[in-house]
Amino acid sequence: MVDTIGKQQFHERTVMELKYLRELVENAGLQETKSVAVIEAEDPDVLKALKGSMEIARIRPVLIGLQEKIENLIKSLDIKGTDVDIVGARTPQEAVAIGVDMAKQGKVHMLMKGLLSTKDFLKGILSGDKALAGNGLLSHVAIFECPGREHLFMVTDAAINIAPDVVQKYQILKNSLFVAESLGIAKPKIAILSAVETVNPAIYSTTDAAVLCKMAQRDGLCAIVDGPLALDISISKEALRHKGITSPVEGDADILLVPELVSGNILYKSLVYFAGAKVAGIVAGAKVPLILTSRADSGESKAYSIALGLIMASVHSGE
Repeated sequence: MVDTIGKQQFHERTVMELKYLRELVENAGLQETKSVAVIEAEDPDVLKALKGSMEIARIRPVLIGLQEKIENLIKSLDIKGTDVDIVGARTPQEAVAIGVDMAKQGKVHMLMKGLLSTKDFLKGILSGDKALAGNGLLSHVAIFECPGREHLFMVTDAAINIAPDVVQKYQILKNSLFVAESLGIAKPKIAILSAVETVNPAIYSTTDAAVLCKMAQRDGLCAIVDGPLALDISISKEALRHKGITSPVEGDADILLVPELVSGNILYKSLVYFAGAKVAGIVAGAKVPLILTSRADSGESKAYSIALGLIMASVHSGE
């Protein structure tokens, strides 16, 4: 369990008391200086987010990519050349290889995707000697601030693993637990989502959920894990009472583990576009935090993700 992060200590929680994503930004401002390598950094939106983050937190960007384009961009964005390092790379593959090597040597503490595709970014992380592969399974963890919710909550995995089997789901669960622990959540409530609350062999996600609960119990994970659970009773005490169901998650999940990428991606985008949720995201499971944002993400979301990466990097440096 991690209860101290850099200079800032999050008090241990059994539920996620963080209500606003700006609390991540405030905490990031208390951390020691960390370096982030931006892979194929010729992305004005990413550079704008970095500029804003540099004004709040001690972060040193290492911009990898086409040097002349990067120099022109930082000049146009009024970013001081003395505040960043630029490393030339001719191709996306070369850029990610340089970033991985720098992380392997401890020269940077986190990696962030720039213009290159998610596929090329993750392929570069997992290729070669797999120096940064960690446990071998990367998964995306999104943290949402949603109107009407009393605290932040996580959704995993809505971006990387397409149709994970039960063993992969268990690693996804543990990756999300590490992120929760990094934020000082001592015993998060994890809901294993499906369409129904009963085990039905015809619905594979229900049988997977039952197995995951038993695996978590046998391993003594520091979490409250229950499933299968439908979304409504995972997040609504009223729905839980109405259905007459008893669950240790108590209609107040900190983490929602989705069955597969399609349902997870729909949930993610529904929260953002229908519910007006704000979001931060991180890729867990590697030896350093991986900041993976999309072009559709707002500048605010990118800044939140950078702040989360900085906090995670502080946890990594303490291991």
